Amino acid sequence: MATPSATPQGSVPGDHVIVISGATGDLARRKLLPGLYHLFRAGLLPDRFRVIGSAPAADALTDAAFREHARRAVAEFGRAAPEGGPWQEFADRLTFGAADPENPRPLVEAVQQAEREIGGSPQRLHHLAVPPQACASVVRMLGDCGLAHHARVIVEKPFGTDLASARALNQAIHTVFDESRVFRIDHFLGKESVDNILALRFANGLLEPVWNRDHISHVQIDVPEHIDIQGRAHFFEGTGTFRDMIVTHLFQLLGFIAMEPPATLDAPSLRAEKDKVFQSLRPLDPAHVVRGQYDGYRDEPGVDPASDTETFAALRLEIDNWRWAGVPFYLRSGKALAESRHVITLGFREPPLRMFPLAAQESADGRHNELVIDFDDPGTVTARFLAKRPGPEMRLTQAQMVFDYAGSFAQDHALEGYERLILDAMLGDQSLFTDAFGIETLWAAATPLLESPPPVRPYVKGSWGPSSVAELIQPHHWHLPQNS
Repeated sequence: MATPSATPQGSVPGDHVIVISGATGDLARRKLLPGLYHLFRAGLLPDRFRVIGSAPAADALTDAAFREHARRAVAEFGRAAPEGGPWQEFADRLTFGAADPENPRPLVEAVQQAEREIGGSPQRLHHLAVPPQACASVVRMLGDCGLAHHARVIVEKPFGTDLASARALNQAIHTVFDESRVFRIDHFLGKESVDNILALRFANGLLEPVWNRDHISHVQIDVPEHIDIQGRAHFFEGTGTFRDMIVTHLFQLLGFIAMEPPATLDAPSLRAEKDKVFQSLRPLDPAHVVRGQYDGYRDEPGVDPASDTETFAALRLEIDNWRWAGVPFYLRSGKALAESRHVITLGFREPPLRMFPLAAQESADGRHNELVIDFDDPGTVTARFLAKRPGPEMRLTQAQMVFDYAGSFAQDHALEGYERLILDAMLGDQSLFTDAFGIETLWAAATPLLESPPPVRPYVKGSWGPSSVAELIQPHHWHLPQNS
């Protein structure tokens, strides 16, 4: 038996029945099943739990086949080999129950059987690892067959594709689950480095006093991806990078970077401050947006030969509030770029008195006077500044101080994004999940861009996107591709 240990919230979840709808799909195979096994090995699941896989009857598995499916998934994508006593203990808790909207009975019986084996009144957690268009119908089915009772639900992105669809999705979910039981998951927010942003800002008197327009000249949130669409044209053609990455991921990071200090670090306080940031966003100006499409995208199987879908998006936006008025925020993400990174850069204003002439500075590219947060797991925080080079003359050169998360703390039981967020959902902690008001507010701000998008511009695979992104950020520079 895995021994429970303390979580960051101070407790292990109570008894649970976890239902994965879409258990035969790619997300369950790559993330959910390996993640649950790692939580089990780390002692972060309760003593009494069951995991029930579910899929339409056409894709149904026997219990034995589902256990083998999970074993292969953990072997390929997990951090611990599925073998020996620990794996057998975990596998014994896996069962399968098919469910179609017109016939959810096998799933209902599987949940009832699991609850009888556990005893008492275990909490139900439904993880909807299903295509976006199937989410509302699965939610309705859970309500109709009674499985929404005493249950929470994890909903995968995208949370709509515009304001109208987001409202419709939220309405469909709220018909069955009230907002306190809805967990809209964004795995980026489960990274240790996102929590580290909160700690960096609010636990250190060194930084919070300068975290404002008086001292910061601009902010960058940069999440390039080296991979292309990897055969996912069916999903990507109807979504694009702006909807898939900017609204869902980068805007959420923006909320944590730009929020006011919350009264406490509980979910209501954190979400309230993020929502205030979203309310303060100026509507996106299409003139301050660059949309790109990598060469060869239209030749991908399933892509419209005349597709206008963007595989790259970069934009400038502003926040109209006392802390950030006049500070531009630059967001960039895209497919088939030079490398995959997850970087936030805060550029600080230059000192008003130029005691050191430019001729004395050996950092001509201006890449100093920055705080750089790399939130790729496990992440780093780098302060870039100018220092005097040894010698008789007053000459300045670039220097940096680096906090390396991996080098500073033991990582044996560090959790990946999905693992952390599944655990939080089991604990009922919504701090790192998006609420309905927030997502609808973001879609409202995005409406001008969605109604009048600029044309896509081609870019070479393996580059940093269309050349016009350099013009977008002037007079500043993108932190990437400076990678040192």
